[in-house]
Amino acid sequence: MIVQTLSTWEVADLLFADETANWSREGSLAMAYWLEEVSDESDTPLEFDPVALRCDFSEYESLFSFAQFHFGDDDRMLAEIGISGNAGTFDRDEKIREFIQDRGSLIEFTGGVIVSSF
Repeated sequence: MIVQTLSTWEVADLLFADETANWSREGSLAMAYWLEEVSDESDTPLEFDPVALRCDFSEYESLFSFAQFHFGDDDRMLAEIGISGNAGTFDRDEKIREFIQDRGSLIEFTGGVIVSSF
């Protein structure tokens, strides 16, 4: 077995180069930092698998754009997440954040969010 250790920047560059995944530069770097954190917390090296990451995570412009994509329409989103129709942006985003974190992983960064499949 041959093992190569990658830096955070190398992981981000490899993710960004994956045209099928269509990661943004900021999203690629956020994902790389998150993977490094997961590896450090588990004290176990991770195998870098860009195909698995592409299948298991998706990038969105915002929490709200995730919810729109995931639920399709505002009425369904309001019912599923428990957002009142007159909720402000902060309250709405907080409810969406809680919804995601209760079911999977959320990586927030300037310019968007990355959400694990659930």
